[in-house]
Amino acid sequence: MNTAHPAGDLYVQVQVKQHPIFEREGNNLYCEVPINFAMAALGGEIEVPTLDGRVKLKVPGETQTGKLFRMRGKGVKSVRGGAQGDLLCRVVVETPVGLNEKQKQLLQELQESFGGPTGEHNSPRFKELL
Repeated sequence: MNTAHPAGDLYVQVQVKQHPIFEREGNNLYCEVPINFAMAALGGEIEVPTLDGRVKLKVPGETQTGKLFRMRGKGVKSVRGGAQGDLLCRVVVETPVGLNEKQKQLLQELQESFGGPTGEHNSPRFKELL
């Protein structure tokens, strides 16, 4: 031991680097999962990232933006030996870009089947706005 300097306290500051996909809250992880509106309306299956690799997530039909899907045990392991956290996937329904003419025509037909752009079947929350 070097006696030239008095004994003292050592302070260590640890900073967790931000992850490009996941946000952490306790032992739970959150991520955003983009899906197209056809998948949101009809349902289907997609792969989502986890810390252990990709897993399949079933998306039911009529899923809205912001819907959270919990994947139990896919979060962070507790450093104190407790249970493992969950992964919560938040769905973000994206509007398509770069549509070709056929796709635009099909969407126009779909819009007309809803009663036009302001038809009452256009949105599940439409009546709340009236």
